[in-house]
Amino acid sequence: MIEKVVLAYSGGLDTSVILKWLQETYGCEVVTFTADIGQGEEVEPARKKARDLGIQEIYVEDLKEEFTRDFVFPMFRANAVYEGEYLLGTSIARPLIAKRLVEIANKTGANAIAHGATGKGNDQVRFELGAYALNPEIKVIAPWREWDLNSRQKLMNYARAHRIPVEAKADGKSQYSMDTNLLHISYEGRELEDPWTEPPSGMWRWTTDPERAPAQAEYIRIGFKKGDPVSVNGESLSGAELLAVLNATGARHGIGRLDIVENRYVGMKSRGCYETPGGTLLLKAHRGIESITLDREVAHLKDELMPRYASLIYNGYWWSPERMTLQGLIDETQSTVNGDVRLKLYKGGVSITGRRSTSDSLFDESVATFEDDAGAYNQADAEGFIKLNALRMRIAGLKK
Repeated sequence: MIEKVVLAYSGGLDTSVILKWLQETYGCEVVTFTADIGQGEEVEPARKKARDLGIQEIYVEDLKEEFTRDFVFPMFRANAVYEGEYLLGTSIARPLIAKRLVEIANKTGANAIAHGATGKGNDQVRFELGAYALNPEIKVIAPWREWDLNSRQKLMNYARAHRIPVEAKADGKSQYSMDTNLLHISYEGRELEDPWTEPPSGMWRWTTDPERAPAQAEYIRIGFKKGDPVSVNGESLSGAELLAVLNATGARHGIGRLDIVENRYVGMKSRGCYETPGGTLLLKAHRGIESITLDREVAHLKDELMPRYASLIYNGYWWSPERMTLQGLIDETQSTVNGDVRLKLYKGGVSITGRRSTSDSLFDESVATFEDDAGAYNQADAEGFIKLNALRMRIAGLKK
């Protein structure tokens, strides 16, 4: 028996229809929750719309700092990339939303949550795995798996029939299925469903076309403390502020565009396009500072674990014991990841031009130099090292 449900509510067509459909289908009280995680659109109108639709308990929350601090940055400590390319911008936002849905349900006495994810995508899995991990007794309502309103026209007809205000898409408004937060924008649908079709140049919302980016390169310096970025060009910033600065800087130079076909957890392949300018800079810089502060075998172990960690996030297992165990190991490696990385940005490309750590660098110029090392390294020792490592291959070769 559904008595009260917390709905992840954006104020758009889909979730406004869901709100009314929940009241009509389940006869239950609805609480709305709207999260500001940096999508760049005003979220307060969702409060008014929910109130106009008769909702008494309305939650509109600014979660940008929590999103960056507790979700984005821990993921970047692992250098997480899914299938070699995707920086997990949508995936990493879902566990935070699931967490707040469950917390609000507990606070308001609701025994169910509801979301607007479709039955063909990954988000339904991410929301629900997170919710069940945090509250095993919670009930989940996923209208797209229950109703027959399976087209935009049917949704529009339902909205008109129930006097739900629907704003027409303004000229220039994207017709793609999009997800936006402080880390990225994603685009799916329309002509992108053909993986041979090039994304139209007018689709991209954040980044400058690399061909039209500034002809002058720009240098920026990112400071790290225990694996997390803390400053840009010497200015200390909060997590959300820092990511916003990196987004603007990277976007200006056309950095962070991605066009991929990914393997969804539910079994299908899906073509998606992404803009992740700040994340692209952050990943490059983080690997740069690790290159001089991490032990070789620790760095290699992290790289071996990273694909598994990235898959856990992509597939919705942020709140799983295995992800948290991996996170503990990853975070343990970051205590010495302190220092600065200098990046050069130019026409869609980013390269490292310097890295330094005054307290934790393992780079020893006296050992690495091609000049006289004054006895810091005995090159004759390499002969025995090589022969010992070649022993098994030499034995095998003699057998042949």
